[in-house]
Amino acid sequence: MSNHSPLQKDFYRESGQWLSTFQMWKKCFSPNLHFIYLLRTAQKHPKSSFSGKIWRLILRHYQIKYGFQIYPETQIGEGLYLGHWGALVINPKAKIGKNCNIAQGVTIAQANRGKDEGVPVIGDEVWIGPNAVIVGNIKIGNNVLIAPNAYVNMDIPSNAVVIGNPATFSINENATSGYINHKID
Repeated sequence: MSNHSPLQKDFYRESGQWLSTFQMWKKCFSPNLHFIYLLRTAQKHPKSSFSGKIWRLILRHYQIKYGFQIYPETQIGEGLYLGHWGALVINPKAKIGKNCNIAQGVTIAQANRGKDEGVPVIGDEVWIGPNAVIVGNIKIGNNVLIAPNAYVNMDIPSNAVVIGNPATFSINENATSGYINHKID
């Protein structure tokens, strides 16, 4: 799998199949895959280059059209899966690991004051359910399931299930089992 591009790995997560560039273009009728294609393409070009500016302009158009507020500066590991499209906000300074699923309505945000001022760092194999909010200078471990509508403003260890507002968690070695499919190495 190592000789595949991050984009191919993202598309693999959706279908479990390695796709050619042409096959990926055909799948771009899906807004979430189309956006991932544009995001990864913009990330390949330096921000100050002519091609970087053009790709960021195209990406900006589709951020507005699809409701994905994800910027090329955001560090996102390979195997990103956006399950549905719309109303998704991720702070450009946030860090997200590989094999992560992010549902619609999710906010991954910066806290601007208080003891947790800063942005989240999210580990590998994290499933983030619809309308979850993750905010502040916190760390989310690996193999974590964040339930729909959870409000997370504290560190979460690996192998945990997070629920509620305010969030509580329980340790579960199989937290994301059956939730994160077609994982990449």
